[in-house]
Amino acid sequence: MLRTVILAAARSSRVERLVQTVPVSRDVVRRFVPGVSTDDALRATRELVAEGLKVTLDYLGEDTQTAEQAAATKDEYLRLLKSLADAGVTAAAEVSVKLSALGQRFDEDLAYEYAHAICEVAASSGTTVTLDMEDAATTDLTLDTVDRLRRDFPTAGAVLQAYLRRTEGDCRELAVPGSRIRLCKGAYSEPESVAFQSTVEVDKSYVRCLNILMSGPGYPMIATHDPRLIAIGEDRAKWFDRSPEDFEFQMLYGIRPEEQHRLAAAGYQVRVYVPYGEQWYGYLMRRLAERPRNLAFFARSLASRN
Repeated sequence: MLRTVILAAARSSRVERLVQTVPVSRDVVRRFVPGVSTDDALRATRELVAEGLKVTLDYLGEDTQTAEQAAATKDEYLRLLKSLADAGVTAAAEVSVKLSALGQRFDEDLAYEYAHAICEVAASSGTTVTLDMEDAATTDLTLDTVDRLRRDFPTAGAVLQAYLRRTEGDCRELAVPGSRIRLCKGAYSEPESVAFQSTVEVDKSYVRCLNILMSGPGYPMIATHDPRLIAIGEDRAKWFDRSPEDFEFQMLYGIRPEEQHRLAAAGYQVRVYVPYGEQWYGYLMRRLAERPRNLAFFARSLASRN
C-alpha cells in the first residue's frame, strides 16, 4: 500500500512543488542526487572512484516531450563522457541512459540514433553504456534497441527487472557470452498480469533470474540493496566459481554506503548508480517506492532541521 501511495506522489505536480519548497529538501535530496550539473556528476564520480568504487551515471530526463529536449539530453551525455575522459576516470565510470529521455515515446528512430551516438563517444572514451529499463510496455522495444546497438558496441548493457513475470525467460535468452545484464527488482507500477505483486514473489523471481545469469557465460550486474539477496549473490559467485572480475554488485548513490565499502573491501567490484540533473523528483519517488524505509531517513532529516 505504501509503495502505491509513493508512486502516486511521483506523478503529482502538487506534491512535487511541496517537496521543492520545503527548506531542507535540497539537503535531503543531495543524499540521493549529488547535483544538477556535469561538474556535480564529475565531482561525485571522482570521490567514489577514490574510495575504490566504480560508477554509472544517469542524467535525469524522463519527461522528454520534444526533439529539442531529446537533443539536449544527448548533448549532455556527450559532454559528460568528454569530462570523464578528460578526468581520466573512464576505466571506472560508464553511463546509464533511458531511451525515453532520448525521445523514444515520440520518435523511436531518433532515440536509437542518439543512443548510437552516445555509445560511439563512450567507446572512443574507453567506457560503455547501459540502457536503463522503464515501464513494462517498453521492454521489448528497449531490448530490441540493445540488440541493435550491440552489433556495433558489443559491451552495451541491458537491464532486466525481476518483478516482471517475463524476466526469467529474458534472462535465459540474454545470458550469452559478453552480455552485460543488470538485474534489479523494478520500481514501476504494473498490473498483476504483468508483474509479481508481493515482496516474496519478487525476491523468489530475483533469485531464479540470478541463478540463470550467474551460471551463464555473460556478465551479471547484481543491482540490489537487499542484504539477503547480496548474500545469495556472494554465495552464487562461489558456487559457480566466478572470479570478482566476472560480475559486479550495483547499488544506488546514497543508499547503504557502508555495505558498498564492505563489498569493495572484500574484493568485489561495486558500481554506484549516480543520478544527476534537474529532474530529480520522479527518480527520488521511485527510490522511496523501492525501499519505503528511506522515508524514515527523509522524516528524520526534516525533524532535525525544525
